[in-house]
Amino acid sequence: MIEYVKGDLTELTPTTATVECHGVGYLTNISLYTYTAIQNRPQVKLYIYEAIREDAYVLYGFSEKRERELFLLLISVSGIGGNTARTILSALNPSELCEVIASGNDKLLKMVKGIGGKTAQRIIVELKDKIAAISGEAIGTSSGNALFADAHSEVLDSAVAALTMLGYTATASQKVVKAIVKEQPTVSVEGAIKEALRRL
Repeated sequence: MIEYVKGDLTELTPTTATVECHGVGYLTNISLYTYTAIQNRPQVKLYIYEAIREDAYVLYGFSEKRERELFLLLISVSGIGGNTARTILSALNPSELCEVIASGNDKLLKMVKGIGGKTAQRIIVELKDKIAAISGEAIGTSSGNALFADAHSEVLDSAVAALTMLGYTATASQKVVKAIVKEQPTVSVEGAIKEALRRL
């Protein structure tokens, strides 16, 4: 089992990170939270969850153990797969997710693509007690230092690409991101994606 990979960050998108370790490039699926945490770093350490299926071998990478623990709790809930758990962790950072579950705020959970009312309630019921067992403070939401005031097209293209990889249609994603960029001219890529996840 792979506990973590540590090495050069050779490629990074809002949904994937490739880490080169001893000449081998490990492609990991990441959340927006991890993307924000590791961007602009030449070297990274990602904690790994291996999803081994008959038709695929997929790695999920996390910038901190706490996020991986939340991911594992989410996929333990019936109906929640790896991609849905990653989407939830992209829409809500670890602190926000813990607060949402602890307070029973199913409305926020239902805003995430693929999460209906019954699934949101199931997450809260099954994980409410377990959330308290996760110790340590989560890193706060990034303010998004990488601003692209003079490169709206880069924000638009990157954000739309990430959203389509997360399962949203390109047309809907583009419409929402365009509106966000218009409202917030200096929004970062991760900021645009996070806001779009709340609106879609």
